Amino acid sequence: MSDVTDWRREFAQEARARRPDLARLCLLIGAEADPAVTRHDLDSAEIELDRLAGLLPYRTRGAGADAWVAALEELLGRECGFQGVPADYQRLDSSLLHEVLRRRRGLPILLSVVWMEVARRAGAPVYGLGLPGHFVVGFGDPAEQVFADPFAGGRAMTGVDAELLVAGATGAPLEPSMLRPADSLEIVQRILNNIRAWASPRPERSEVALWAVELSLLLPSHPARLRYEHAELLVQRGEFQAGAAEMEAYATIVAAVEPSAAASIRHRAQAARALLN
Repeated sequence: MSDVTDWRREFAQEARARRPDLARLCLLIGAEADPAVTRHDLDSAEIELDRLAGLLPYRTRGAGADAWVAALEELLGRECGFQGVPADYQRLDSSLLHEVLRRRRGLPILLSVVWMEVARRAGAPVYGLGLPGHFVVGFGDPAEQVFADPFAGGRAMTGVDAELLVAGATGAPLEPSMLRPADSLEIVQRILNNIRAWASPRPERSEVALWAVELSLLLPSHPARLRYEHAELLVQRGEFQAGAAEMEAYATIVAAVEPSAAASIRHRAQAARALLN
């Protein structure tokens, strides 16, 4: 089943499940990105995650957070070679889980997904931590602040390390709210944001930005302004009527709180329709 409508229907259903499956949602993003992906490819990726989990030493089960970090660093970071390099930020496949499993390379958030999914399958108390500018994983009680950086091959981190990382990325101090575990849908939204950021300076890849926005709009909760971004992409790609209609719908939403912004958006919609003539 490779029809885009079927993949998107499955993505929307999974996103609205009581407990959304993070790996499945990430793999469905890959299916959207790559028309060559088949159901067998997605199943094979799930099997690989299961296989990796089975390679973790049995003694790790029931052990403390530090032991989980050490075991996963040894297996995924050293033996399997999962890590990242700066060049990975320039590749779309660094945001696609099935490709990250194949290449052993990816963005921090996708490598963190690999760590989380392998650890979860093995019974580890694991969670994702969306620090500004860099995604890492945490183990055990979040208050213990036992972290690891999969992009660095699984290097163990402390709360102080996290503070330094945030300061280096933003110039601002670490806020307690930044240490809140990220849920599956927040992680998926951040992955889609990364894909949009990758496509934005590449006008020739506007179709990537378009499907990333459209998947984001299928999530149960998303920024309203994504609808305007979607409209602009439609206009950029020559779908002037559809883009104008989307702009007008968004203008109706914002009119009650930002009437001047709504007027500007309606003017933009008129300009888009004028391009039809």
